[in-house]
Order: sequence, then C-alpha cells, then structure tokens
Amino acid sequence: MSVHERKQRERAGRERLIVATARELAEQQGWDAVTTRRLAERIEYSQPVLYSHFRGKREIIGAVALEGAAEMAAALRAATSAADGPRTRVTALARAYLDFAERNPAVYDAMFQLDGGLAFAHEDTPEPLKDAFAALLETLGKVAGDGVHPGLFTEVFWAALHGLATLTRARRLPPEHTERRVELLVDRLAMV
Repeated sequence: MSVHERKQRERAGRERLIVATARELAEQQGWDAVTTRRLAERIEYSQPVLYSHFRGKREIIGAVALEGAAEMAAALRAATSAADGPRTRVTALARAYLDFAERNPAVYDAMFQLDGGLAFAHEDTPEPLKDAFAALLETLGKVAGDGVHPGLFTEVFWAALHGLATLTRARRLPPEHTERRVELLVDRLAMV
C-alpha cells in the first residue's frame, strides 16, 4: 500500500468517525448539542482537523443525511422484498418508513428537517437521496393507478408518510393509532 493510499484510508476513517460521533450525539442530545468543539473533544482531534473534512455543521448534517438515506433505502427494500402481493408490500413499506423515522429521529431530521446543503429533486441530487426515493417508487409506482404518474403518486404517498412520522413524533397524533392510519393510507390512497 502506498503512502497516498494509507493517507486516503485514514482520512476516510476520520470522516466516518466524525459522522458517527455527530449522529450519536444528535440522537442522544439533539442537533443543538452537535458543535465542532464538542465533536473535536469526543473524537480527540482538533477543530482544524474537523474543518479539513467538513466546512462546518451543515456539511456534517448533510453527511448524516446521506448515510441515513442509504440506510432507509435498504430498510424499505428489505421490508418490501419480504412481502407478498401489492397490498402487503405497500403496507410493509409504510411501516418500515415510519419505523425508520421513529428509531432514528436525529437522522430523520438531518434528512428532511435540517439544512444539510443537499439538493432534492434536482439533477445534482446526491445518489443516496435519489436511491431512497427510488426505493419508494419501486413499490408505489406499481400501485399508482391508471393515468396517474408513478413519480407524482410516490411523492404524495411519501408526503403522507412524512406527515404521519412528523406529527406522531411531535405528539400531535396519538401513537396508538399509527397502525390504523397506515391501513387508511394504504386503503384510500394506494387503493390496493
């Protein structure tokens, strides 16, 4: 291994450590607790080392969002691949999405609530974000219905899931009715 390859591997390792530490801190104490000073203390590197990897908290949030998008896409695909039939797949997708949002609130915030400097729904949208949408589209596009654009249907269904996740987490919707909401969403919107 060349010196350059070793340095690249070490740099990638530091970046993974910074992102993992930011994510852990955010999940424990919220994103307000994530500062470059606290991250530097936790990973035992100086702040200039952090800034050599990320220009600031915004880029760190973006890195967490990309990691989360990849994880969410994998979770959605795993849930739908184990399901048999359109209704079961759509229900499994909805449950997996809501479960991901509930189990990873800080990551979910990084993906959809906070400014991580990422472009959505553009040509320059990063691949992990495109893939997370594709994971939704793979199942939802098949149940969009005649004359309905699969991408638009997926956006509407996703918006409904996001609303359920956000409102339940904010205690605006009682969590004990989540399963019934999923059933209504599948029955009335996906109509499968």
